[in-house]
Formats: sequence, C-alpha cells, structure tokens
Amino acid sequence: MTPASSVLSDEPPPSKRRRLSSSSLSDAEEEDDDDDDDDKPLAAQVADSNAATGTTSRKALVQRSGKKTSSMKSKAQKAPTGDKRPEKNGVANGRGSDLKVKVEDKMDEGQLTRLATGVTVDTGPASSAVPSHKPEKAAFVELRKGIIEITAVENDRQPRSIVILTGLKTLFQTQLPMMPREYIARLVYDHNSKALAIIKRGYKVVGGICYRPFPHRGFAEIVFFATASVDQVKGYGGMLMDNFKQHIKRTYPGVMHFLTYADNFAVVFFKKQGFSKEITLDRSVWAGYIKDYEGGTIMQCTMLRKVNYLDKVNIISQQREAILTKIREMSKSHIVYQGLPQFQEGAPEGVTVDPKDVPGLRESGWTPGMEHSTRSGKSAEHTQMQRLLSDLKAHPLAWAFLNPVNADEVPDYYGVIKRPMDFSTMEHKMDTSQYSSLKFFLDDVQLVVDNCKLYNPETSIYHRNAVKLEKFMKEQCAEYAKRGS
Repeated sequence: MTPASSVLSDEPPPSKRRRLSSSSLSDAEEEDDDDDDDDKPLAAQVADSNAATGTTSRKALVQRSGKKTSSMKSKAQKAPTGDKRPEKNGVANGRGSDLKVKVEDKMDEGQLTRLATGVTVDTGPASSAVPSHKPEKAAFVELRKGIIEITAVENDRQPRSIVILTGLKTLFQTQLPMMPREYIARLVYDHNSKALAIIKRGYKVVGGICYRPFPHRGFAEIVFFATASVDQVKGYGGMLMDNFKQHIKRTYPGVMHFLTYADNFAVVFFKKQGFSKEITLDRSVWAGYIKDYEGGTIMQCTMLRKVNYLDKVNIISQQREAILTKIREMSKSHIVYQGLPQFQEGAPEGVTVDPKDVPGLRESGWTPGMEHSTRSGKSAEHTQMQRLLSDLKAHPLAWAFLNPVNADEVPDYYGVIKRPMDFSTMEHKMDTSQYSSLKFFLDDVQLVVDNCKLYNPETSIYHRNAVKLEKFMKEQCAEYAKRGS
C-alpha cells in the first residue's frame, strides 16, 4: 500500500530531492470513462439533472458503498417498515389518555443487530434487517488460497534471495520515482537491511517492506514500504503491515517500536496502521541511528505484546460483542409504545400534539430545549456539502488533494496554477459559511481537478487520480439529483 521511505544513518540521503510516494490507495483499478457528460463541470451536471427531473428539491447523497476502487467497503443499513398499523389507545387530542406500554420480554438476534447498527428494533421483521457480513478482502483470500506468499528475505547471497531482492528494488524504484535508483538499490542490497516480500506466481514481487532492525536499541526502522499499483485495492498494505508486526515479534522479541520517515502522502496510511506523529521513544535511543529527512514526517508505532496482529479481525469481533452485551444490559429499546391516535385512520384533522404528551419521548431523554436547537441548525444544503466533502476526503485516490501543495517541494507550482484549491481549504470555507450554494462548492471541486490536470502530465498518477476522482464526484452528483426528484 502506501510506500514510505526512511533514511539510514550510514547512507547519506539525496539532498533536497522530493520523494514522491504512491499511496496504498492511489492507483485503483481502471474504470470505464466513456460517460458522455464527463467533460461537463460538476455544477452544470447537477443543474442539468435537476432540469431533466423537473425538481429543485435537495436530499442527502448516499454514502459510497462497495466502490470498485476502494478496499474498504461499507453497506448502509436500511430499516424495514412493518405492515401492522398501531392500535388506537387514547383520546383524539393526545391528552388525558391511559397510555399503555407493551414490553417485549426478549429481543431476538435480528433486533439486537439492528440496535447495534443504529436502527430501531421495532421497525419491522428481524429477518429483513440483518446486515450482511463484510466481504473478506482479496489479499486474505489470495493468501489463504496460496496465490500469494509472504516471505522474509535478506542479502545472504543465495540465488532465491537475490531474485526477490531485485524484485523489491524494482518495485521501490517504480513506486518512488523521485528517489535515485542507485540510492534505493544500495539500501535494498545492504547486508544490514532486512525485508518482507509478497510474492506471487513464484518470484514475482507485488509488495514489500524493507527495514533495518536495532535489537540492542529496542526499535526497527522502516526504510521502504510499497505494493504494486494494480494490486493496491486488494488490501495488500494492511495485510503486509500486520504480518510485519508479527514477524518482528517472533524474530526480535525485544523490539516493540517502529520508526519511519513518511512523506506527506504516506502519513494517512501509517496512521491507520497504528503510527503516530507523537514520538514517545526517548530520543537518546534512536538519535544517531537514523537521520532526519528533509520534508519527511517522523512517525512511531508501538506494538502491544498481548496482541496477535494476524488475528486482529477476531479480536475486534470479540470487542464488538462485549460492547453489544453491555448495550443489551442497559438499553430500553425493547420497550414499544403504541402509536399516537392522531395519526390513525378516522382521526380528526388539524389536531396538534404537545411533545410532552408523546409516549416515550421524555423517557428517551428529550427536553423542550432540544426543539429550538434542532430548528436553529444549518441548512440541508450545507449538510449535503459536508457529506460530499467528507466522501471526497475519504476517497482512496484523494491523498494528493487533501492539503495545499508545498511550494518548497514543488517550486514552480504556484507559477503555473494561479487559483490553487484543495480539500482543507474547502473545509475552511465551508466552516466559515463562504459557500452560499452547492454550485460554488462544486465549482471549487472542479477547480481542484482542473488544477491537477493542468499541472501534471496525463501519464502521471496525479492526473489519473484526478480523472477518477472527478468521475466519482459526478456519480455522487447524479445520485444527488436523482434523490432530489
């Protein structure tokens, strides 16, 4: 997944050279770009869609679910609606009635599952609301079937080792194009360096991590980390990191810390793998063993001795079950109040209901002050912009657009791009209410894409990611317009 590189103390790094990383989610599978409207601005597409449907209403965009380009999938849970109507149980105005409470002795597993996912337990048959299990990532499927293999390797001068190390060198040189090829080769073939490689179909290297252990100091330095672009959506990066942690625990029992210098594009990935910018390891332990890298961010990960990182999914599942058990003990969601008679058939029209008379409302923690705070919230359109920006920032190909371009790393950028824009700037503009409508928000999204296309050649990973991100945004806009109809 995200390649990152670190600098070793005995090999001087190239000075003031920008090291570009290919993010773990930076080059997803190729998508079909034959849409007729791909060249239209985003705001224009929304306007066209609304005109075609004859509506101006705006509703929430659905969250991304099951995108081909992302190794992380989520499925929205929908609450089924029951067919049974509530029985009448009071006078028409909702006052002075003898409110009855029906208590179910026990919730079935379907209701418990819906409770855990935030769906009310009394919304319909249990069988229709059970969420499907998250599919297993392709990386783990391939590993289980023997399609890929994770192997430890070092320069012991054996033919097999040399072949794998050469494959790793080629991979790192491909994924880190701004690093001198000779510099990468020296570090990979260094006798003090170790590596963990993902190999497929014999000796084809599709991922790997190069590191340097310091057992007498209690830490190891990650030098390079990368997976092949075509396999990045399969979850190789996370799987490789978990295997690396477990490998270090077995091979070097005294090593519990990792240090690495990550470039700007690798920071997010390493955070997901348990790394932090806060260095708790005493500087006297590692100072002089690794050197500062100009433009890099030093990050640290501390392992837990009791955790088997290869059994992480099962551990999380057990933690989830423990939380659900507590919820079952404390929750009152199994108490079902019958519906208000004002909304049943035959009830007179124009009857108002005092919130204080709604059965179960006060028991839920509602107070009269909540009514005013809810009404004074931000507009629905502002909410949609927040969700859209959240989707964009979470997209696996958005790593290059999250923050402004660093002028020190790309000196000529602002000479070419006169109106720079990025997602963090858009977030600030949204927080300060600078977007009066969705149109201006979409214009800035288009500006981010257009700037990238203007500065970077079509063959670059940045240009390709911008094209795919633009297509994703257009799909979200089309869905937005469809739901607004």
